Amino acid sequence: MIFMPRLARAAGLALLVTALTFHAASAAEKVTVFAAASLKDVLTSISETWKSATGNEVVLSFAGSSALAKQIAEGAPADLFISADLDWMHTIEKQGLVKEGTRLSLLGNRIVLVAPADSKAELKVAPGFDLAGVLGDGKLAMANTDSVPAGKYGKAALDKLGVWSAVEPKVAQAENVRAALLLVSRGEAPFGIVYETDAKVDPKVKIVDRFPEDSHKPIIYPAAVLKDAKSPVAGAFLDYLKTDKAKAAFEAAGFTVLGE
Repeated sequence: MIFMPRLARAAGLALLVTALTFHAASAAEKVTVFAAASLKDVLTSISETWKSATGNEVVLSFAGSSALAKQIAEGAPADLFISADLDWMHTIEKQGLVKEGTRLSLLGNRIVLVAPADSKAELKVAPGFDLAGVLGDGKLAMANTDSVPAGKYGKAALDKLGVWSAVEPKVAQAENVRAALLLVSRGEAPFGIVYETDAKVDPKVKIVDRFPEDSHKPIIYPAAVLKDAKSPVAGAFLDYLKTDKAKAAFEAAGFTVLGE
């Protein structure tokens, strides 16, 4: 009988610890982010850092911005959208799908001409450059040039440089920029046009040259909380993407941080 109070206190303490643990677990929130495929590596890393700091989980869905925007328009349960161009953000904003006051221009990027890492090819991107001739019977890997931002930027640049009509029949179009990168990485295409940040994450490709920034529209990644967002921490995660820690991660990956 002497030990009963101690046992009772121990049992009570155990119940209290269990209750606190359950409360902490139940307090954790999830935020679903639809993001451009080119953000896969860096955003995954940032999300893991945020989870460690807050306990909140980020559910990431990566694809071409065009595919993601269409899914959002069809009612996909996303809380936050990060597009690789302004056009697709404009599209869903015009449909009333963006939460007012949350949109910002988050990042900048560049497009580059890449080749397999062991390629000996040398080519200077300039007006009238003979990309079609160097390709020969090979293909130029690009994201879809009609809808995916990286493909649209690439097509605009080739057109501005006066070589699109010669190159167009040789283009192998992929569903997103990472799929285009993979074609070059595997050696299935001798050249490709991707973001500079994509080229940095794949050791099996090398940058042949960068496209002049005035050959296409500025590459801007806008981000916004969606109007039908269910997560109470969607805004908090967007704010986190503007912190110094996130900025350092984006810059290390090769992005320009805008945060406007």
